[in-house]
Amino acid sequence: MSAEDSSESLLFRHLPHEPNAPALQTEGLTIRYGERTALESVTLSVPAGERLAIVGPNGAGKSTLFKAAAGMIEPSEGSARVFGSPPRRHACIAYLVQRTAVDWRFPVTVRDVVMMGRAREIGLFRRPSARDRAFVEECLERVDLAPLAGRQISELSGGQQQRMFIARALAQEAALMLLDEPFSGLDNHTQHDLIRLLERLSDRGATIIVATHDLDLATAHFDRILLLNRKLIACGPPAEVFQPANLTATFGHHARTIQTREGLVFVSNNCREEETPNG
Repeated sequence: MSAEDSSESLLFRHLPHEPNAPALQTEGLTIRYGERTALESVTLSVPAGERLAIVGPNGAGKSTLFKAAAGMIEPSEGSARVFGSPPRRHACIAYLVQRTAVDWRFPVTVRDVVMMGRAREIGLFRRPSARDRAFVEECLERVDLAPLAGRQISELSGGQQQRMFIARALAQEAALMLLDEPFSGLDNHTQHDLIRLLERLSDRGATIIVATHDLDLATAHFDRILLLNRKLIACGPPAEVFQPANLTATFGHHARTIQTREGLVFVSNNCREEETPNG
C-alpha cells in the first residue's frame, strides 16, 4: 500500500453516467512511453455488466490499458471513456493492481484499507461516520473477511489480500472493476472462490475486466476474451477468439496448438509468466 494509492482516491468523484453508455469504450487508444509504443490504436467497447478477460504475453500492454481506463495516464492518441465520460477522477472505477506492486509492510489493517474506499464520501479532513463504519463492516462480511478486519495486511494469504481489495471496491461502490492478474500465485481452490465472488458482483451489475494468464479460467468464466499484444488481436467469445491464427498473432513463435480428443489445446512457453509493471 502506498501513500499515492490512498491519496488518489480523494481526487475521485462521481460523474453522471450516460444512459446505455458502455462501461468502458476506447477509440484508437494509443499510449507511448517515450519512443516505445505500449498500446497502438485499441478500439474496444465493454457493455455494463460484462465479464471480460484480457490475455496476452508479457509487455502486451494489459496493465497500460488498465491505467488508461482508470485515468492514471493520458492517451498519446485516441480516447478512453467510462460510462460516457473521461475516466479521470471517476469514482466508480476500482483498479486492483498486481499484488507484487503493493508494499505489504505498510502499517495499515484490513479495515483501514477497506475504509479507503469511502474516502470520497468522507472527505479530506473528516472522520468516518457511523454509517461509513457500518458500511465497511458490511463489505468485509460480504467477502468473508470480518474476522480478520484488525489484522495488518501482510498477515493475510494471497486470496485474502485479493478479497480485501474487492471489499475496498465495494466500499467505493465501484461499477467498473479492473483486476490485474488477480489469480496469480493462488491455488485452485482459492482461484475458484475468487471467481465465484466476481461472478456474484457481476450478477449485481458490476463490470469486471480481468488481465490473466490463465486461459482455462478465462474460457470457463468470462463472457468474452480479448487477445492483446500492443494491438487488439481479437475480441469475442472464447470459441471464436482462441483460433490458431489469433494465438500466433498474440504469442508469436512461442505459441502452438495441439489437437486432442477434447478439442484444440493451446500451449505457450511464456503465457504464464508474471507480467512486468509496464506490461
